[in-house]
Amino acid sequence: MPEPENNNIGLPITAQTEHPRSVQEESYDESSTSESEYQHALEVIFDAENLHRRKSSMNGLDTPRLTRKKEQNRSDTACFVHQLLENERKAKRAAKNGGLNDIAEYRKGDKEGEDSTLDADKHSRLLTKKQLSDMTWGVRELSKKLGSLRLKLKVKAVFILTKAHDEDLIGYTREITGWLLSKERATPYIVYVQDVLEHNRKFDAAGLLKQDPSYEGRLKYWSNDLCEKHPQTFDFAISLGGDGTVLYASWLFQRIVPPVLSFALGSLGFLTKFDFEEYQETLTTAFLGGVTVSLRLRFEGTIMRSSKRAESTKRDLVEELIGEECDNNHTHKPERTHNILNEVVVDRGPNATMSSIEIFGDDEHFTTVQADGVCVATPTGSTAYNLAAGGSLCHPENPVILVSAICAHTLSFRPIILPDTVVLRIGVPYDARTSSWASFDGRERVELCAGDYVTISASRYPFANVMPQGRRSEDWVKSISRTLQWNSRQRQKSFKEWADQ
Repeated sequence: MPEPENNNIGLPITAQTEHPRSVQEESYDESSTSESEYQHALEVIFDAENLHRRKSSMNGLDTPRLTRKKEQNRSDTACFVHQLLENERKAKRAAKNGGLNDIAEYRKGDKEGEDSTLDADKHSRLLTKKQLSDMTWGVRELSKKLGSLRLKLKVKAVFILTKAHDEDLIGYTREITGWLLSKERATPYIVYVQDVLEHNRKFDAAGLLKQDPSYEGRLKYWSNDLCEKHPQTFDFAISLGGDGTVLYASWLFQRIVPPVLSFALGSLGFLTKFDFEEYQETLTTAFLGGVTVSLRLRFEGTIMRSSKRAESTKRDLVEELIGEECDNNHTHKPERTHNILNEVVVDRGPNATMSSIEIFGDDEHFTTVQADGVCVATPTGSTAYNLAAGGSLCHPENPVILVSAICAHTLSFRPIILPDTVVLRIGVPYDARTSSWASFDGRERVELCAGDYVTISASRYPFANVMPQGRRSEDWVKSISRTLQWNSRQRQKSFKEWADQ
């Protein structure tokens, strides 16, 4: 099967890369992008030549998109990923796929006469099937590439995330902050901790600054607003807690994500791979010897609200999303978009009765579900709510979408696994008895009234998770065996053969 031609991955790198076997097969120094232009840009940039979009109702958000300004003082800060697919390889693929270039890609829902320019902030739900396929293929290729490389990062600003209400974790945060600020470090790191710790008695920021005058100006505080608007401020992120703390890091960095190294100080540990007792050795190795990064698939979930109509005619959600939108009528408008690492859940919420939920995939109506809800999970989230709902366990490197019903009122609804090139829409029919509620990684719970729906598609912003050196597949199997006791049972005894006397 030929590879997609449009593989421009907007992931510049100025960091050094080392192969685990010390064999450098390719050169990554020929990036045409300056260091100050991008920072940790885990993002896929699309070619502007493809003219088509998805459904007409999936128009862009009304709020203006954020634009990142070039920072004058960040020219010496390195991105940790690079331009993976160089122009020469793209040209070869384009030549190989030349026979397909003349085939026009047309959808009934695509708007004609629209501006065909594809900017870097276009939501994945707006892309055509081909564009979405190219994007997901590019992210998978990059993830495979990073899995065999050790990246040496030029770390200057370190972001620390912990549970600000946990007394023990606050003490650990102070300990690691003091170690990073110490003069014994070869690099004068700038350490960012959560702003609520500035006046916390356990953290004692004033006492920490009294230890050494040089700490002044290098101990800073981050806020949710800083993470949202200026994620390029941070070169590296450290998580102290459990998997929930890692999920919070994903929630804070909705777009560009710095590499996150997670110390296991929680309950389970699917995402936390490092022992805090060895934090000095772990961080020294990471900063000086390099890290291995795993790119975890995230979903982009957008809440779509039903537009009111002047006429009081009976409305049908299936007809609007499959029928009327084909005629280019705008039946819905977007409200807000979230990038999530685990799952999007649409459930009955506080209602005492079951929810009635419509499920759409691309331009098709899949089914209508009578259930407590529907869980749409990433491979990373397969061990979370998806597991409790009876869904399949899935290795995090699989490019799939897992759909499971929550207590479905039927004997025949089985969990299904879809490719990550599908755009799902989970909606509440107009004739539903009650509303439903949507949540994103367990946060931002919002009510979906009759006619509203949520779009779910692969995000162009994957989550960069720092992994230990070694075999990642083996590590995942060990983690489900350790935390979930997967296939744990007493070994069957062998027969004791009777011997003739």
